[in-house]
Amino acid sequence: MAQRPYTLRMPDTRSTSVVFASPHSGRNYARTFLSASVLDEQSIRSSEDAFVDLLFEEAPLTGAPLLVADTPRAFIDLNRSSEELDPALVEGVRHSQMNPRISSGLGVVPRVVANGRAIYRGKMTLAEAQRRIDRHWRPYHDTLQALLDEAHALFDEAILVDLHSMPHEAVQTVTGSMGRRPDVVLGDRFGSACSGAIVDMLEEAFVNAGLVVARNAPFAGAYITQRYGRPSRKQHAVQVEIDRALYMDEREICPNEGFDAFKALMSRALYDIAEIGRPALPLAAE
Repeated sequence: MAQRPYTLRMPDTRSTSVVFASPHSGRNYARTFLSASVLDEQSIRSSEDAFVDLLFEEAPLTGAPLLVADTPRAFIDLNRSSEELDPALVEGVRHSQMNPRISSGLGVVPRVVANGRAIYRGKMTLAEAQRRIDRHWRPYHDTLQALLDEAHALFDEAILVDLHSMPHEAVQTVTGSMGRRPDVVLGDRFGSACSGAIVDMLEEAFVNAGLVVARNAPFAGAYITQRYGRPSRKQHAVQVEIDRALYMDEREICPNEGFDAFKALMSRALYDIAEIGRPALPLAAE
């Protein structure tokens, strides 16, 4: 049986223009993929945004859809352009302009996982890379765009909240609001992917949950934010990065003792975020 590329959880009724999506929390590792890798099952999960889908699984209860990748990031990276093929991994791909993501092994078909550890012994065929794009990358992005189009049709706007997690060490030298290390980093491509008013309300939702928030450092948003963020067309996109140490053991890749409490906190924030896209009730007749 083929891997499912994603899971879509829809609300009974869509009541907000917000769409929640998690492109990197997939953990459906095919045996054929694992057997082709030089890494063990624990190491290959190190690039995964583990459990982000569980933190936000109540999203449909707020009236918003939740799109979750089932395909692992180590197999194909949904937060990259389908054209970001790595010539060091894929046979027959020409070297193009300098792309730091591809050069570091983090193209659409990743060559490495966290800390630069190689996934494969050698190269793969272009046909295999294209198969992954056609069977996993395209279905996810087609569905994501359809959800945003439907939000436009229903609410005259769409707000994509692109959910991710970040290693604790990634923010050790960053200062967020209140002069403390951030728990959450919001990336809006420095204002090009989302209106400032919406980002302000997103930040407020997390601050009200007791979290410290920073913007665009060290993560300003990658391919998904860049592709779908079109504020002039009332299509907004914000990348949300959450410190993994708040809810999981990064070494063991398992929930920590604070997971349930942090999930409850995220669930409360979910409702505030969904309110951002909730249409105002019409004024009652006098």
